[in-house]
Parts: sequence; C-alpha cells; structure tokens
Amino acid sequence: MPSSTITRAQLSEAVYQNLGLSRNESAELVESILQEITNTLVRGEQVKLSSFGSFTVRHKRERTGRNPKTGEEVPIKPRRVLVFKASNILKRKINTSLNPVD
Repeated sequence: MPSSTITRAQLSEAVYQNLGLSRNESAELVESILQEITNTLVRGEQVKLSSFGSFTVRHKRERTGRNPKTGEEVPIKPRRVLVFKASNILKRKINTSLNPVD
C-alpha cells in the first residue's frame, strides 16, 4: 500500500474539481474550514464531523517522567493534547476497503 499524505493544496484541488468553484475560492474555503476547526479547538471546545469523527482537547496534569537513557526523573509540565476519535462509519469504511466483501 503506497504511503501518501494529502495536503491543503490537494484538498483545494478536490474542492475545485467537485464543486466548480474557482481555484482561489476553493483554497479560501478549505482554509476557512481549517481555521474554524483550529479556533474551536483552541477554545477547548469539541469538534464533531458527522460520519468522520470528533476532535477533543484533553488536559494532562503535571507528572513525573523518566529519562530512558539515564533513568533520571524529570517533571513533565501540564499540557493540552489533541485527541481524534474516528466514527464507527469511518472505521467501517477503512476496514471494508482492506477486506472487501466478495
């Protein structure tokens, strides 16, 4: 299976091909959607995309970690992490594409 990454430019091109907007309008639309998702997550709110999944920001408290080389204990500062949970529909589509039903 070839490994590939989709870029903003490729998303914009797909919008251009499928919706018939101009290339500039397509790029602005993709950028606008990504900016809205980013702003929502920065505020600590959840983003749910039906049939795709949800993005959530979780708060991790301070804890003690260990340097694997030296064994020295080091404090890990509190932080926020982004978590994505795929919807059951997306999971099903991914698994079906790997194991097509005859």
